[in-house]
Amino acid sequence: MLFNSLPFLVFFPCVFVLYYALPFRLQKYMLLLASYYFYMCWKPEFIVLILFSTLVDYCCGLGMARCPKRKKWLLAVSLTMNLGLLFFFKYLNFFGETLTALCKAVSIPFSAPALSIILPVGISFYTFQTLSYTLDVYKGKLEPERDFVTFALFVSFFPQLVAGPIEKASNLLPQLKREHPFDYRSVTWGAKLMAWGFFKKMVVADQLAVLIVDPVYLNLENYQGGALVLATCAFAFQIYCDFGGYSDIARGCAKMMGVDLMVNFKSPYFFSHSISNYWQRNHISLSQWFTEYVYIPLGGSRKGRAKQYLFTTITFFLSGLWHGAEWSFVIWGLLQAVYINLERACHRSKEPPKPPPLHLLAILTTFALSCFSLIFFRAANIGDALYVVRHALWGIGDPAQYCKNLLTNLTGLEAMGLGLRQGAFLLGALLLLFLFDLADERTDAIAMVSRWPLAVRWGCYLGLALIVLIFGVYGPGYDVRAFAYFQF
Repeated sequence: MLFNSLPFLVFFPCVFVLYYALPFRLQKYMLLLASYYFYMCWKPEFIVLILFSTLVDYCCGLGMARCPKRKKWLLAVSLTMNLGLLFFFKYLNFFGETLTALCKAVSIPFSAPALSIILPVGISFYTFQTLSYTLDVYKGKLEPERDFVTFALFVSFFPQLVAGPIEKASNLLPQLKREHPFDYRSVTWGAKLMAWGFFKKMVVADQLAVLIVDPVYLNLENYQGGALVLATCAFAFQIYCDFGGYSDIARGCAKMMGVDLMVNFKSPYFFSHSISNYWQRNHISLSQWFTEYVYIPLGGSRKGRAKQYLFTTITFFLSGLWHGAEWSFVIWGLLQAVYINLERACHRSKEPPKPPPLHLLAILTTFALSCFSLIFFRAANIGDALYVVRHALWGIGDPAQYCKNLLTNLTGLEAMGLGLRQGAFLLGALLLLFLFDLADERTDAIAMVSRWPLAVRWGCYLGLALIVLIFGVYGPGYDVRAFAYFQF
């Protein structure tokens, strides 16, 4: 069930009304059933995987408290079961294909069988979330949850079930135990954040995808030079607004029920002055997960600079692999490691680098480096990515001809629907996005608008709603507008 679908626009109001109509002792049961129904709308049989992960980690958590001497064994059970499921559904064919290619390269007659496996939606997200619970219980940072229904709700809470943010048990579990009486400010703030999320997803992300990114990246042989650069830059904002829009809608849904989910994005492209700063702003929940459960346990920055570089590389290698079972994602992750290791090599102090005097130049450089790595993120395979790398600056030595080629390519895009009016609209939408992020960087943008005069703020609300209704991307099939991170 997609957030930007009619079924969800029926589902969520029903859940919202029931949530506040029921007594507190029944709310968690209703939310758990609603969350399971939300997930089962995709493929009912895959609810078994969530139930299995929930049961395994619930029992392992209780076992660690009752039998401390067996904590390591119980942690091993949790890791094996959860990562085993993730490996089977997401990586089995990938490693089989890799092994087959290696055997072929050394003339060994072996071919791994290719299985027809469907990747369950959100498995990477809820697996990492439930693993963080058992790891925290093992480290003694968290007392195990004894109420099974509350723990099951923590694993499957529908606003962030299939695409995060990846919440820590220490933040979400206590909130699920507390009573949340109806609060007008929380409800209206959450509704406004949801509306902004729909704008980011349906207007900015989907329009960029339909008008620029997909026409170019699905027909690379027809484009070169500036068109490839334009499509890659457009993809950067597409993926930010797509996933950022999902996170905003998820946070808004939860807030309307009194639950605060973590902020997952903080304007990663408009204000990041370095790659390390970019990762403090982009997909924050995943960055924090890998930092806390991979980078720091490996040794972090405690074992010398050379090992720090190695640990960073391992962490981003795994991060790239988490995003997809393709070597192009691994290259994307390794590029992040190269960027950050070079950044650390140039900045010897242990303190994080401060914004440089030429702040705008640093932001543009960070954006350019990020866009270069995103070529491997968006391209269908390494071959397509290398085509973009080779042809993106084709003819840059002759700026006049380069611009002429760009205009020629834009004429081709015009046939796909990108005209002057659509281009101007996209620029206006990106400007609105920048102004909102700028306000949010300094204060709470939604709270700021809420303090404006009644006529002005309601004009903004109605204007935003009309923009989504008129300019949002709609089509005959919901799958064409699915959120990008559902595939991870």
